[in-house]
Amino acid sequence: MKTILVPSDFSEQAGYALDFAFELAKKNQSKLILLHVVEGVGVASGAISADMASGAEVTSDDVYMLQLIRVAKDKLADTASESRFSEVELETKIQIGNPYGSIAEEVTENDVDLVIMGSTGASGIDEVLIGSNTEKVVRYSKCPVLTVKSEVKCEDIKNIAFATNFTDTDENVIKELVALQKTLGAKLHLIRVNTPSNFTVDREAKKLMSEYAEKHGLEDFTLNIYNDLDEEDGILFFARETGADLIAMATHGRTGFFHLISGSIAEDVVNHAQKPVWTCRIL
Repeated sequence: MKTILVPSDFSEQAGYALDFAFELAKKNQSKLILLHVVEGVGVASGAISADMASGAEVTSDDVYMLQLIRVAKDKLADTASESRFSEVELETKIQIGNPYGSIAEEVTENDVDLVIMGSTGASGIDEVLIGSNTEKVVRYSKCPVLTVKSEVKCEDIKNIAFATNFTDTDENVIKELVALQKTLGAKLHLIRVNTPSNFTVDREAKKLMSEYAEKHGLEDFTLNIYNDLDEEDGILFFARETGADLIAMATHGRTGFFHLISGSIAEDVVNHAQKPVWTCRIL
C-alpha cells in the first residue's frame, strides 16, 4: 500500500477519513494525497497543486470560483502544517471539475492503492434519485475504497466482516483484503447470507467457504452463515450482532440499465452502515 488518496470537502466526516488515513499511512509508510475538488460550470477541468492555486493558473473570470480556490488552498495549507504530518509524505492538491471524475483521475495518474473518504450516507428519495459521489467512487474505482462516517482508529479495527459468494471471480478482492487484515492485525469473519431467493443449505455453504479459505491461505478467520430476507439486511445485522468493526465487500461496478434494475448491495451497505465499509471492485 504505497499511496493513499483522501478526497476532502473539509467536512467532519472528511476529517475522520484523514485521521484514519494518517494512521494507516504511518503503519505502511505510505504516501498520502489530500485532494479537494472545486466544482464549477464552464471551468476547465484539471488538477492544480495547492501551492499554485492562484488566478494566474485558472482560466476563468469567475471571481467566486477564484475565492473558493483560495479558501481551499488556505485550508489545505493549514492541514499540511500540522506537526503530525511530518511523520508521513503528504501531498495536497486542488482539482477543478466534478468530484467523481477528479478522484478517478487521481487514482489512475498516481497509481493509488486505497481511497479513504468520509461519507454521510444517503436514504429515501436522495438515495433513489441522487445517490452520492461516494457511491460512484465505490462502484467504479479501480482500487479499494474505505468509507468512514465517524471517528475511528486503526487500533479499533479488530474484527472484519467479509460478505462474499465465495467464487473464484473475486481473487483480486481477497488478496487486497488479506493485506489490509494483516496491516490492522484483525480477525476476518467470512459471511454467507442466505435469503429466500438465494439459499444454500448449511453443509454445502460451509464446504464452499472452507475450500475458499484454504485456497486463499486465510489465517485468523471464522466461517459464518446468516439467514435474512435480503443480503443487505443480513450483512448489516450480522455486523451489528457480532460487533464487527469494519464491513468488507466486493462490488461489480455495473453501469447503465443493469445497475438501475439490480442495484448494488455494496453501495446500499455503504449508505446505511454506521461502521466503516471497505469495498473493492472485482476485476
